[in-house]
Amino acid sequence: MKTSIIAPIETDVQIQTASVPWYAKLSRSHIVWVLELVQDTIAISLCIGLFCVMVLQLKEIFLSLITTLHFHEITADILFILILVELFRLLIIYLQEQRVSIGVSVEVAIVSVLREVIVKGILEVQWQQVMATCAFLISMAILMVVRVWIPPTFEGIDPEHQVSTRLKVSKHLD
Repeated sequence: MKTSIIAPIETDVQIQTASVPWYAKLSRSHIVWVLELVQDTIAISLCIGLFCVMVLQLKEIFLSLITTLHFHEITADILFILILVELFRLLIIYLQEQRVSIGVSVEVAIVSVLREVIVKGILEVQWQQVMATCAFLISMAILMVVRVWIPPTFEGIDPEHQVSTRLKVSKHLD
């Protein structure tokens, strides 16, 4: 007698789950998890690509040091590697904390602009470009100062506080 009561209940449950549309079975948390996984995969691919470009650039620097010595080219290549290192660090911060660091982004922008100035030479650039570069660098410097007073974007993550704490600890150890 119990089997006759249980059997109709099971078929009712099967009918109810079969009538639910496919999109109702998806939860927002699962969709967000999949999208974050795709983003992390893209960031990891960019990290691997940046690392390969850095290795190739280092090879070019060493080959140019052996064959000919062109100061501007070597300086530009070294600054380019520093830019790639900063971009790599930006991607690592993104993978660790799921955010883009304002400070590292500003540093990358400053080094990129300075690289262009060094490569072209300040005397060979028109005065309008020099003024625009100066204005850009001043705005980046202001942004670096202002970011200290910007409240942390995410709860529990305050990178400026972490850096200042780390610096205080290292000074006390010295």
